Amino acid sequence: MRGLYLALGLVFAGLGIAGAFLPVLPTTPFLIVAAACFTRSSERLERWLLEHPRFGPTLHEWRERGAIPLKAKLLALAGTISGFLAIWLVADASPAILAYTALLIAAGLAYVFSRPS
Repeated sequence: MRGLYLALGLVFAGLGIAGAFLPVLPTTPFLIVAAACFTRSSERLERWLLEHPRFGPTLHEWRERGAIPLKAKLLALAGTISGFLAIWLVADASPAILAYTALLIAAGLAYVFSRPS
C-alpha cells in the first residue's frame, strides 16, 4: 500500500504543481491530497510539501483549521463561472446538462465558501 500511496502522491503533486501554472487546473486540492498520500508513504516528501515556501502555509492552514484562503475562494468562483459560461456559450448542451452543471458548481462553491478563510 505504501507504494500505491507514494505513486498517487507523486501524481497529485505533479497535478498541483502544474495547476500553479495553468489557469484551468486547481493547485491546492491536488496538493492537499498529495500531502495526505505522502503522510502514508514518504515522510521526506510530506515534509518537502509542508515546508515549501509557496504551498506549505496553505497546507498547514488546511490541516489545522480546514481553512481556504480568500484569494483561493475568489479564484474558484471566477474559474467555475468562466467554465460554466464557456459550456453555456460554446457547447451545444441541453438545458438539463446546463442545470446539472450549475447544480454541481453551486454545491462545490457552497462547500468552498463554507470553510474558514
